Amino acid sequence: MTAPTLAREQFVSFAPHSAEEVAEKQLRVQIDESVTSPVVLYFLTGIFWLVLGSLAGLVAAVKFNLPDWLGGTPFLTFGRIRPVHLNAVMYGWASLAGAGMIVWLTGRLCRVAVRETWSLYVSVVLWNVGVLFGVVSLVFGYNQGMEWLEFPKPAGGLIALGFLFFAYSMIQTFRKRQVEHLYVSLWYILASLLWFPILYVVANLGIYSGVTEAAMNWWFGHNALAVWFTPVGLAGAYYFIPKVIGRPIYSYYLGLLGFWAFALFYNWNGIHHLVGGPLPTWLVTISIVASVMMFVPVMAVAVNHHLTTVGHFRMLKFSPTLRFVVFGSMSYTAVSLQGSIESLRSFSEVAHFTHYTIGHAHLGVYGFLSMILFGAVYYIMPRIAKWEWPYPRLIKLHFWMSAVGVAMYVLAMNVGGWIQGTMMNNAALPFIASVNATKPYLWARSIGGTMMLIGHLAFAYQFFLIIYRSGPTRYVPAWFELRSTGEKAEEK
Repeated sequence: MTAPTLAREQFVSFAPHSAEEVAEKQLRVQIDESVTSPVVLYFLTGIFWLVLGSLAGLVAAVKFNLPDWLGGTPFLTFGRIRPVHLNAVMYGWASLAGAGMIVWLTGRLCRVAVRETWSLYVSVVLWNVGVLFGVVSLVFGYNQGMEWLEFPKPAGGLIALGFLFFAYSMIQTFRKRQVEHLYVSLWYILASLLWFPILYVVANLGIYSGVTEAAMNWWFGHNALAVWFTPVGLAGAYYFIPKVIGRPIYSYYLGLLGFWAFALFYNWNGIHHLVGGPLPTWLVTISIVASVMMFVPVMAVAVNHHLTTVGHFRMLKFSPTLRFVVFGSMSYTAVSLQGSIESLRSFSEVAHFTHYTIGHAHLGVYGFLSMILFGAVYYIMPRIAKWEWPYPRLIKLHFWMSAVGVAMYVLAMNVGGWIQGTMMNNAALPFIASVNATKPYLWARSIGGTMMLIGHLAFAYQFFLIIYRSGPTRYVPAWFELRSTGEKAEEK
């Protein structure tokens, strides 16, 4: 498919030529109009938390280079600012933007206007109030002391309630669907609607202590990725890659294998982070085996996406959505295979308790999920706002700042973390030697974080422009390149 053909098919206001095309376009417009305000609210508030979380993350990173910087301000100390970064990005940006993408995808894939949109408004309010309550609590030093569960329980309760209102609308829409067969993206969406609230409520029961609490914490940390973030990211990848390219997914059966193997193996992960801890060996071993078995669903997804894209890689030159989503899909393969290797005891002997795991986490939440969400926003917003992105150069800036920034971040943390672990295992070296050896890599991390923040600011600026329909008026999509298509965007 040539770029001109793609642009004509993707452009929101192309002229249909048959009664069937007219009906199809009217249905899409009806679906998009049913979710315009909720989706914009999910995206808008998510981007707010992305920028805030990125600023907090950069402050936390620089503190590794300049430990005394802002040390006299209590709410900017590392122990408070890092949890702010972690939770603002997780429960703010990734969760809210992911929910917005799911709302739009569910309507499109069910071929019906989204139902009970009132519950989506309630969801946005409750979710954001919960995140705000939690972030403010962390700033003032109230912290439950468990990673990814730092928010006080009332804040967690508000987030859980917001998720239930969101899920209610999605389930009601699914019940009214006008399709006989469910596309693979819907499998992951429906699974996440069932799995995540159970996980989040169980993790927040407050009935754990000691070793059991530690085991629950790591089980929750990995399964938050398994039953919420990963299904959201894969739902987006399975939808946008074939959609932009204009061809069906390569194999239904590979999709089926990937989904059920994912459901079978991923929920056992997490406990392998406690290798050497006071836990039954069989429990840790089961987690290691399950992590290694994740090779099966990961390779099924990777092969499916690759063979779908084969012969159409040139379109990465034109489509912002495809470029972001393919980067995210490749990162999913990389972070999953890395996680399987990292779970092995021999590997953990070096990588455990080092910066290596920080790089691994960022490759998953940012390199995989966030990049797919960026691509989704770039695709969805022109269709619900009926306005094209005004500045393709800013989209390109966003992509390269994010892609190079996260690559620098992950590489620095992986290499620096491995050196750190090797030196800590050498009894002849003092601990401070391992600290000094990581200094150049920590500066590289700060530079990578700065690049990502620049990309986020460009993204946020364009998002506000498209909401207010400001900037140049474009009559074709904001492709990266148009010269080869013989088309030129008209601006006024």
